[in-house]
Amino acid sequence: MFGETDKIKIRQALQADLTPHRYRHVLGVAAAACRLATRYGYDKDRAEVAGLLHDAAKQIPLTEMQALARASFGNSLASEIMASDNLLHGYAAVTIARERFGIVDEEVLAALAHHTTGALQMGVLEKIIFLADYIEVNRDFEGVQKLRMLAEKDLDTAVLAGYDSTLQHLITAQQHIYVGTVANRNALLQRMQERKRRAEV
Repeated sequence: MFGETDKIKIRQALQADLTPHRYRHVLGVAAAACRLATRYGYDKDRAEVAGLLHDAAKQIPLTEMQALARASFGNSLASEIMASDNLLHGYAAVTIARERFGIVDEEVLAALAHHTTGALQMGVLEKIIFLADYIEVNRDFEGVQKLRMLAEKDLDTAVLAGYDSTLQHLITAQQHIYVGTVANRNALLQRMQERKRRAEV
């Protein structure tokens, strides 16, 4: 679906658009996404493209992000998301992926949109990009090694740990917590608990 020519075009555009630090990060996320895709039997090319593009809108002004997000999502996004560049950039990246690079793969686009906030129901690629953003090689924070190990063992367990890490960081830093992320985390936890109960019957 995505050839090497497509990926080279994306890399060249991102290298021109992003700071060296941000570009290293997206390369790291793409590499981590490929490893996770191999581990969990997902298409590596789709994972790499999603990893490359997840921060395509990260460095543009908030007003431009808002316009890009509206182009793909209309007025459906929560006001909290629309007001925060940290929450909004993934949704804005969807429009960049579509309009600049011609990407119509809905799983790739969903992974871009939800890589920061998560979602109530996440597919395999969404989980891969959500995690790859945490565990790529350039990341260095307390608990990252544990997340890397969990990511190799079980996607849902690692995603839950990723949610918890973010929430703990925001609480410690006394920063605003988007209620949707809490709901997404709780929905995943509930599904995991239900699966465990069924397995014990």
